Amino acid sequence: MTLIRVDRSTLVLVDYQARLLPAIHRSAEVLDAAIRLADVARELGVRVVGTEQNPAGLGPTAPALQVRCDQVLAKTHFDACADGLLAGRPAHEVVIAGCESHVCLLQTALGLAGAGHTVWVVADACGSRRVADHDLGMQRLRDAGVRIVNVEMVAFEWLRSCSHDRFKAVLALIKSAPL
Repeated sequence: MTLIRVDRSTLVLVDYQARLLPAIHRSAEVLDAAIRLADVARELGVRVVGTEQNPAGLGPTAPALQVRCDQVLAKTHFDACADGLLAGRPAHEVVIAGCESHVCLLQTALGLAGAGHTVWVVADACGSRRVADHDLGMQRLRDAGVRIVNVEMVAFEWLRSCSHDRFKAVLALIKSAPL
């Protein structure tokens, strides 16, 4: 096992869409965790890519996340790789979070792993309509060898040290999280 390397990472945010989020269990907490994750990524220079499942039907990415994305990919497949996510990019580390945990997030994470990327799923920034579906999605990913982490694990692994020049800024983002 290795730590997540900031210099080899891309953050992928899957389907945090206006018409889907209200149906997600703990949607406000899931969205808040995704925003903090995106803010940490941007603070540390990590590229942030969003996806939108059938945006004509489910609407655009939540505005608070859309402004934090360097790119947003519209897709029709549940696995965003089938619509070109990270196409042509060499295998590297992908930190991923999104909705729904047992459908698009799961299939995209498995697609990325199958393409040779090291995949880290941020469980506290993922959600499904039902808790059991979220839990089952996380278990299936774990069984497939995908690494399950949380926002703080990612942030501190990207930093590596309290002597990092962005440590205080990232720490402030982490401390802003509700307990």
